[in-house]
Amino acid sequence: MVDDETGRPECFGQLDTVFPVGEEGLRTIPPECMRCPCAKSCLQAAMRGPEGLKLQEEKVDQAYEYGLIGKLQRWSRKKLIRQEIEAITSKRKA
Repeated sequence: MVDDETGRPECFGQLDTVFPVGEEGLRTIPPECMRCPCAKSCLQAAMRGPEGLKLQEEKVDQAYEYGLIGKLQRWSRKKLIRQEIEAITSKRKA
């Protein structure tokens, strides 16, 4: 279903719809989303939302666990991500 005001589908920016966890535990984009003209902007919006930022935070933790980044870099990235999450949630409350 398309929202008449924005021309975007109702599922626009919903991380679990546009980038769900597949059977193997990996996130994949469903084929029906790939056919959508809004696919790129939708995925970008989903990754900039609170759920997408939490996913990015998980990736930072994984990089630290695998030794790809150090403690200071992990702390810095997580702090920035948490600040972005707080900014988004405070905007939605206002």
